[in-house]
Amino acid sequence: MNLFRTLLFAPGNHPRKVEKSLLLGADVVIFDLEDAVAASEKNTTRAVVVEALTRPRNSKAYVRVNATDTEFCFDDIQAVVSDGLYGIVLPKVDVPSQLWAIDWLITQLERARGFPEGQIDLIPIIETGKGLANVEQIAHTSRRARRLSFGAGDFSLDMGMNWTIEESELDYARAKIATASRAARLEAPLDTVFIHLGVIEDLRLSAQRARNHGFQGKLCIHPEQIGPVNEVFSPTAEEVALAQKYVDEFDDAEAQGSASLQVDGYFIDYPIVEKARRTLAVARAIEEVGS
Repeated sequence: MNLFRTLLFAPGNHPRKVEKSLLLGADVVIFDLEDAVAASEKNTTRAVVVEALTRPRNSKAYVRVNATDTEFCFDDIQAVVSDGLYGIVLPKVDVPSQLWAIDWLITQLERARGFPEGQIDLIPIIETGKGLANVEQIAHTSRRARRLSFGAGDFSLDMGMNWTIEESELDYARAKIATASRAARLEAPLDTVFIHLGVIEDLRLSAQRARNHGFQGKLCIHPEQIGPVNEVFSPTAEEVALAQKYVDEFDDAEAQGSASLQVDGYFIDYPIVEKARRTLAVARAIEEVGS
């Protein structure tokens, strides 16, 4: 099972930050060619990112390319489809055709460069009103896209919303993205960044809200966010122990012909035990990576 609790952005035009980001304990590092890089530096930054993909790391490496309606997107993808790339993050996906076109391009590059077809992951970001309106269709577009992500910065700008620290205005978007993901049988989605630094308790609350909406992880913009977000999206020791108890007692009951039982006054049936099995799977994956 792959973990996507924390996905840390690293500005591609800062080689030292790129190098350090690979060993900070995030599940994923996203080398950024989009918002963090000035237009005048985008072409030269690609080489920095490609070199970084060859470095030792304890995180999966993705690259956020520029949006499909820019002059940079095609060359970004041409450059970064190389050894060491786990996947591409595609911003501002508004319609299914954008995702389909990028999937096609990656497939051609995989064939031309001798990579297994479908090896490179693709994460679309939903960050406009149009993208949210079309999210159900987007979610069904590409087999390469195994999970969606949410970008509240551009979304709140596009919608003319006030992005408050409490984030209640994001509830509808989060719920719609999570529902579309489930309907398309994708993995749980990835939540937006939290732009306030130094307020760890508010960061935890943001991550908890996303988790409660059915998200599996959160985009991060600073190393200080990795630990708290990893913690929120990791089951506690108590949750793991309870999940194991539910599974063990349910398996015993099922072997005797019963598919429901009470454990400590709590009703257990197939949906509850399936959730417990998922908790145990996440716990095993965390134990394997040691964080």
